[in-house]
Amino acid sequence: MTASKPATPLISAEMVGATDLPKVDAHEITNEEYEEIPELTDAMVARAIPGDGAEIARRGRGRPKAESPKQQVTMRLDADVLAAMRASGPGWQARANDVLRERFKA
Repeated sequence: MTASKPATPLISAEMVGATDLPKVDAHEITNEEYEEIPELTDAMVARAIPGDGAEIARRGRGRPKAESPKQQVTMRLDADVLAAMRASGPGWQARANDVLRERFKA
């Protein structure tokens, strides 16, 4: 480990999913907290997917590979250009990719 990188604490198997259950059990729900919970509608129930949630929680490598996967590159851009792209909101990298694709279309 270099001096520039702080040591990341290791997580043991016992720590994964650890909660303070006595604290959770001791908490009493107030009326204000009940008001924050949205009303369960028929539309929500219709969208529900039966199961234990394991499929929803899985992330990452379980997805099928793209026909033409993206490649990571390093570019030097002017600060104002990068700031403008980021200011356009989420998805700015995909939009930049679309602009470049259109510009260099054969």
